[in-house]
Amino acid sequence: MRFKAPRGTHDILPAEQKHWRFVVDRAEKVARTYGYRRIDTPVFEQAGLFTRSVGAGTDIVEKETYTFTDRGGEELTLCPEGTASVCRAYIEHGMQSWPQPVRLFYFSPIFRYERPQSGRFRQHYQFGVEVIGDSNPAVDAEVIELAWRLSKELGLTDLDLLLNSIGCKNCRPGYLLALREYFHPFVIQGKVCPDCRVRSERNILRMLDCKRTDFACQDLIVDAPVTTQHLCNDCHDHWDMTKQHLNNLGIPFLVTHRLVRGLDYYSRTTFEIQPRGIQGAQTTILGGGRYDGLFDELGGPSTPGIGFGSGIERWVLGLQRQEIALAVDMGPTAVVISQSTQAQAYAVRLSARLRDEGIEAILAPQGRSLRGQMRHASAMGAEYALIVGDDEVSRETVQVKQMATGRQIAASYGEVHMKLVAESFG
Repeated sequence: MRFKAPRGTHDILPAEQKHWRFVVDRAEKVARTYGYRRIDTPVFEQAGLFTRSVGAGTDIVEKETYTFTDRGGEELTLCPEGTASVCRAYIEHGMQSWPQPVRLFYFSPIFRYERPQSGRFRQHYQFGVEVIGDSNPAVDAEVIELAWRLSKELGLTDLDLLLNSIGCKNCRPGYLLALREYFHPFVIQGKVCPDCRVRSERNILRMLDCKRTDFACQDLIVDAPVTTQHLCNDCHDHWDMTKQHLNNLGIPFLVTHRLVRGLDYYSRTTFEIQPRGIQGAQTTILGGGRYDGLFDELGGPSTPGIGFGSGIERWVLGLQRQEIALAVDMGPTAVVISQSTQAQAYAVRLSARLRDEGIEAILAPQGRSLRGQMRHASAMGAEYALIVGDDEVSRETVQVKQMATGRQIAASYGEVHMKLVAESFG
């Protein structure tokens, strides 16, 4: 039986790693520029963490989580998003006693049982940032600026920043009532999808997040009441200041009233970054928002927070879509070739010595002819071939061949390091 990677997962092969390293390195660099520190949390958590945070009525919890019972009888869930775990860690480790706000970033695998498609996997990898302990709208602008700066440093263009405010626990009830009054006739008439009929009773805000096109949901959402017309004074001021800060930073944004995100813990600011002119939920590169009420739900002290999550696959897809040129992955610096049993022992010592000096060196496969080993060095993309035979062993020398030019020189065993080799070739 031949095995394949499970549906919705993928292997990241060596040839693809340059894109991944580029995104991960840039993301960490930008995050640290803003004073964020890395945190790593488990890939699975107690299942209740996500029903309390993400929301029992969300598609993620109801349809997409990988939940199982371990041998001790505890119900666990592979993490479908990163924020809840970071907030759990904040509470568990008493980070409220740290200087506030606490700025954290993470890289983590994320698991959701979704229909696989371009840029959407059942296991994907996420970069995320969280700022916990400050409700000032300047922090909202900082997080959004970080996201925007990262997209620009990656070289991506033609992006749209979508922005909305969905209010707080004080003003949202009035908005939800307005939504119910608007959608109720259409629900009765059967114009919305079965999922939205359930949402209309359990969590009507989720109707704005519907992606189905086989019913009238999309058309109805266009004329639905907008969140920003139902904000309380505090939320309205917060919304205005967030926009003002972004304008002062020169960051363009589009107010998008249907942007509520798919998680129940969001409040006030929500945002996404999407490639312009490309349709589909799977195109969203990054999304996040404020979650000021989440810590109360998790049994911690009332604490404000804001952050975003970004699928690394989406960034990589964007790089490939725009054909952004990256540095070519180089092969090993040196491939060491031996022509006899005696020379092989010498080659093993030489390879180890080069590695001690920080030089990437590998041994060519033994049992092949000199020509076969040279072909291997070429196929590996080696910069140099270091050739040793019995004569080299007796003289403690090495034949150094520069693969790009074909030039070859002899060097003593003690002089075979890249600096001297490079100088020797002029």
